[in-house]
Amino acid sequence: MDATLSDDEVRSTCPYCGVGCGTIVRTQGEGEARRVVEVRGDPQHPANFGRLCTKGATLAKTQRVELVRPGRLLSPMLRTARDAPRGRLAWDDALDHAATRFADCIAAHGPDSVAFYVSGQLLTEDYYVFNKLARAVAGTNNVDSNSRLCMSSAVAGYRRTLGADAPPACYEDIDLAGCLFFAGSNAAWAHPVLMRRVEDARRARPDLKLVVVDPRRTDTAELADLHLAILPGTDVALFHAMLHAMLWEGWVDRAYIDAHTEGFEALRAAVRDCTPAWAAEVCGVPVESILTAARWFATAGPTLSLYCQGLNQSSSGTAKNAALIGLHLATGQIGRPGAGPLSLTGQPNAMGGRETGTMANLLPGHRDPSNAADRDAVARHWGVDSLPAAPGLTAVELFEAVGAGRVRCVWIACTNPVQSLPDTEAVAAALARAEFVVLQEAYAGTATEPFADLLLPASTWPEKSGTVTNSERRVSRVRAALPAPGEARADWAIAADFALRLQVRRPAARGARFDWDGPGAVWDEWRGLTAGRDLDLSGLSWDVLERDGPQQWPYPAGASAGRARLYEDGRFPTADGRARFAAEPWRAVAEAPDARRPLRLLTGRTRDAWHGGSRTGLVPQLFAHDPEPSLQLAPAELERRGFVDGELVEVASRRGALTLPVRGSGTLRAGQAFVSMHWGPEWVSGGVNRLTLGALDPVSKQPELKHAAISVRRAALPYRLTAVGRVAPQHHAAAREALRACFGAAGHASCLPFGREESGWTLRLASDEPFGEALPQAVAAAFGRDPGTLLRYEDRRRGRLRWLAAEGGRLDFALVAGDGGEADEAEARRLQATVVEATPLRSLAALLGPAGAADTPRARTVCSCVGVTDRQILGFVARTGERRLDAVQAALSCGTGCGSCRIEVARLVAEAPVADTRTA
Repeated sequence: MDATLSDDEVRSTCPYCGVGCGTIVRTQGEGEARRVVEVRGDPQHPANFGRLCTKGATLAKTQRVELVRPGRLLSPMLRTARDAPRGRLAWDDALDHAATRFADCIAAHGPDSVAFYVSGQLLTEDYYVFNKLARAVAGTNNVDSNSRLCMSSAVAGYRRTLGADAPPACYEDIDLAGCLFFAGSNAAWAHPVLMRRVEDARRARPDLKLVVVDPRRTDTAELADLHLAILPGTDVALFHAMLHAMLWEGWVDRAYIDAHTEGFEALRAAVRDCTPAWAAEVCGVPVESILTAARWFATAGPTLSLYCQGLNQSSSGTAKNAALIGLHLATGQIGRPGAGPLSLTGQPNAMGGRETGTMANLLPGHRDPSNAADRDAVARHWGVDSLPAAPGLTAVELFEAVGAGRVRCVWIACTNPVQSLPDTEAVAAALARAEFVVLQEAYAGTATEPFADLLLPASTWPEKSGTVTNSERRVSRVRAALPAPGEARADWAIAADFALRLQVRRPAARGARFDWDGPGAVWDEWRGLTAGRDLDLSGLSWDVLERDGPQQWPYPAGASAGRARLYEDGRFPTADGRARFAAEPWRAVAEAPDARRPLRLLTGRTRDAWHGGSRTGLVPQLFAHDPEPSLQLAPAELERRGFVDGELVEVASRRGALTLPVRGSGTLRAGQAFVSMHWGPEWVSGGVNRLTLGALDPVSKQPELKHAAISVRRAALPYRLTAVGRVAPQHHAAAREALRACFGAAGHASCLPFGREESGWTLRLASDEPFGEALPQAVAAAFGRDPGTLLRYEDRRRGRLRWLAAEGGRLDFALVAGDGGEADEAEARRLQATVVEATPLRSLAALLGPAGAADTPRARTVCSCVGVTDRQILGFVARTGERRLDAVQAALSCGTGCGSCRIEVARLVAEAPVADTRTA
């Protein structure tokens, strides 16, 4: 691979979604002062060819020393009692203490009394070492990954039908397909760089058909030739009806079915009564749309399906995956250019975890821990007598076992279960009961941190070296560009050091080796377990990766390149070489609406956020497109219930309640609600996953995070406080923690950043009781303001406060508190907009009155790359009458960077009113 980079640049891979984009990271400075100053797309990387989305393009901002280091864990910290403060200690002491606690627990209660919960953001080498530690040293299969929450149904679907967890298609197939079939994927937001490739393909081939199956009219659905807005959870009914139509019309490939599959007759019988008319009623879509989808899938040329959490996060996720794969098998749409079922991975290395077997129901190299021969093969490779046979606990089961006292010690690495698991109040209660909790993490302040007895500081991107595997089975190098800050260490090295100490305390587990000299040695040991397997990596040495760059698997010994597509010969990794149809019936969602909870709650992503925000939360501009958590309802639903856009409502499920602003959204139909999954307790009091459901798919054990039944009512919280202000960059993280400490017992609280080059915070509190005098003072202090120096208006009789500060001719801080009346709320919004938009001031004193601030709604950022707002786009169209997207882009530069906003820009331009410039 061409390595023509300057001395201060390294090639690496983006740490966000599973597209696996290559990056070039440029640094400046020496030693502790060294920092990342630029991250750009790598034009030589075949996953992205130089493109990056908004998150990848702002990676340098997550590494700014003055922002990151106050938010990083920098040394091991231990508390000796749950209510005691943590104290700093040396690494040797920390790991010795952890090893003693785990060894004592195993000795007293057995190996399955301990567990390890890791992350799809770990590197493959990290994953491998944790897997080996858990099974060969601790002696338990209780090792699972947060990939259980996003990809385990895809794993189960591939294994059940094709015989192995191996996505058979590749990104190049987007360019060759005649039909692209998106199911449960808003790729325009979740996998933006992949979506740019789809747009390129449509421009090159205008006859390319694009079908999107999604309950919401997302940005991806807006691009579709056909959008099937099915009712939540009815995917299997839709796919069965499509197969019914294909059979009726003669669109199946009988020769392929007979030569390469088994089980078709059982599936044929299962779909006999699944007519398009039946499915239209179940799914809530027109019969004609179902027939068109079936025809295009079967006859429009090669069909590539792309799917994600809408299929996976379900109590019938495996059935959904298997039914969609069945359509490919029935039409012969697999193993050829442009065709195949391609699961889009949610995390950067969820594939690496699946490959290394770092999930409770897997072993390395696509082996099965319930299979004695598979266990023996891995045990021999690891140098131990045997591996545990008892089934391990998957993510939701694991924390239920912690709560029940069956798992007493738990090690959590690079993930935040108190934010990301369903029913987070139960997760928090479980961790509070655990005897010993280790949290191995890079960032301070996550929702899980308060429950940790031992904090271990880990390195993170761009301080780590190793490998990741993307959605098309492509292995890429991750390279360190910076030294880790403080005492932070690589995840694999922490796990290996702990394993060595645990071995000393468990003599029967001393045969396994953990003395690698670097991630390259870990990689070479791991790939030895794949020789002769379907994911054969035996020819892909560390040196080959360094020399030739990213490669797809399988890459057996003697190969000069990996394989782009699988199953081209029609042979599958099953006992008889045939793929299998799965005849699973459609089942409704686990929790249907009822009279008490009449709305269906859907969850999903926002465009520029990532998971719980421990990394993207360091970049205020990534909040600009969706600046605060909200519950979205269809406008008709909003009107029917008498809600005003922006008012606070209480959202309640069977598990908990949460107060949020309500917003109208044209993406939803009546009876449905939507909330973004990113908003954990770090950002809004309670966090959204206190609402979600832990019902599991019986095969994949993936929880139904996508669907829950809820009620919504107006929140009875009359007292409100809003504070907004800029803070110096070096105080950004400290201000956040001080503001979060002000949440107290408020019925609603949120703390969210704003800004681009300058940053600040907005705090919102709502309560059923007056706030008193101490709280506003604490809030002002958190912003670094002395209340005595502020311009203040106070009406104590009516409970109204207005505290302001200006700097450089603009409003720099504002605090508004009152009884929640409409005038107070409107003023709080106006003052917030004045601070955030840095509106020039004529008179600070004039802002103190109820109508003092300009009555202009806050502009909403559409293009995060260059900071273009909806107001600017609408203003340009109004002034010029120009509705050509390329003209708007040329004038404002929106959508010319990563392209993530292009669909929204086009929608705004199309809907914008144009001033009447005719003269009388």
